Amino acid sequence: MIAYLERFIHENDSESRPTDDEKDQLPNIRHSLDLQGTINCVDTGLAGKDFGGMYTCEPLALIRPASPDDVARVVKAACRSPNLTVAARGNGHSINGQAMSDGGLVMDMRSTEGNHFEVVRMNGETFVDVSGGALWEDVLKRCVSEYKLAPRSWTDYLGLTVGGTLSNAGVSGQAFRFGPQTCNVAELDVVTGKGEIMTCNENENSELFFGALGGLGQFGIVTRARVAVQPAPDMVRWIRVVYAEFEDFTRCAEWLVTRPEGESFDYVEGFVFVNSVDDPANGWPTVPLDPDQGFDPSRIPRTAGSVLYCLEVALHYQKTDHPSTVDKAVNTLLGRLGFIEDMKFQVDVSYVEFLLRVKHVEVSARANGTWDAPHPWLNMFVSKRDIADFDRVVFKRMLKNGVGGPMLVYPLLRSKWDSRTSVALPADGEIFYLVALLGFTMPYPKAPSAEKLVSQNKEIVQFCVNEGLDFKLYLPHYQSEEEWRRHFGSQWSRFAERKDSFDPLAILAPGQKIFKRVSHL
Repeated sequence: MIAYLERFIHENDSESRPTDDEKDQLPNIRHSLDLQGTINCVDTGLAGKDFGGMYTCEPLALIRPASPDDVARVVKAACRSPNLTVAARGNGHSINGQAMSDGGLVMDMRSTEGNHFEVVRMNGETFVDVSGGALWEDVLKRCVSEYKLAPRSWTDYLGLTVGGTLSNAGVSGQAFRFGPQTCNVAELDVVTGKGEIMTCNENENSELFFGALGGLGQFGIVTRARVAVQPAPDMVRWIRVVYAEFEDFTRCAEWLVTRPEGESFDYVEGFVFVNSVDDPANGWPTVPLDPDQGFDPSRIPRTAGSVLYCLEVALHYQKTDHPSTVDKAVNTLLGRLGFIEDMKFQVDVSYVEFLLRVKHVEVSARANGTWDAPHPWLNMFVSKRDIADFDRVVFKRMLKNGVGGPMLVYPLLRSKWDSRTSVALPADGEIFYLVALLGFTMPYPKAPSAEKLVSQNKEIVQFCVNEGLDFKLYLPHYQSEEEWRRHFGSQWSRFAERKDSFDPLAILAPGQKIFKRVSHL
């Protein structure tokens, strides 16, 4: 259960690495492919690293396809080889080398971002067709500016590709209402591991459709997605309130996410931060939403423990809505929440500005060098049954000094997820929690090193295993089939059968370490 956290060891043996003959024949392969895009066998540095910053490898070539036909040609060429593998790379935000191909072919799908953009109306619903290589932030801007529409479900950071998040799940504060991004797609175009270009949806090629959603890239490469959209609000009332007790925090968060639509906020998330006046990285300055707002530690009860909790919510509205109407809706909901008195922070921002809120963090992190530093992140789903024990041991003890970055925790609803997709969830209950420990190796004296964060992550997962907590890793990475079988549990046979159907040679997504490349059938 913890091997995914260890330093990546490239285990590709002689069966999966290209032979010297294949390397020599690459110029001929390049010529025979007749790509509209480009293939680079010299400058492949982009394809040998990712956002995690801990693992590197050397691919045989970096390919920038121009079309689904290019993608299919590359996969078919790999099929004809006994050893070549193919990895689809989005914007490079994998953590553990999942989008790498050691000695294989890496396709930079960002080169296809402009291939699709069309609003489609069918059966009384509205969708937008977008390229799998498009960034969500660009989809947002274009949908809002041209059509006053927006997708319903997001991730916190939108500098990710459509195909990349749909291959995992895509989760943010709207998922309690609309489900993850994988549950807000009506149709996909996918290039399978056989090099076939297939359109799939709930009724046509449904096994491929549901398999690809959350399928970690194992069954095909997404080249087009039909994403559900709705009218976009103009503005957002963005609010944070602080809690001293985890029980109070979770009670309020769960109450909000189980309210009927129209009787709650439109976005619900939460995070944990350090309760230490002596720690310069305690996170206190990040809680207020406006520079003119201050965090007053005298408001924190003396009974508070080693960490505090922030519930983050937002209400959408239009510019034509009267301010009193917005105030009344917000105050009615806040009146039911038992947060620390005078520990409320709020600001009104545009809808686009709110959804791009993490972009400002990226700009600052790039400026001070932390964006390119290692990111030993740990993402998990933990059942409601066990989240209090997780808080008691992990947040209050193991992480009482923080991780050098955000520590997210907020509830999600199982009923909003489609069990036909490939995503693995905790086994028990309707409510489960997303936990995201987003540690940065920050440039200050007490900041944890990458090695310490990796070790800490291993300890956390080992605690969950030893205590029998009901959890699953989100954005998982393991090193053996046995570990992957345990991860998928009763879904493993379905997952393996889909692999046999759509990628029988195990050409795709070798960085996930789920299946070994097969020379031939």
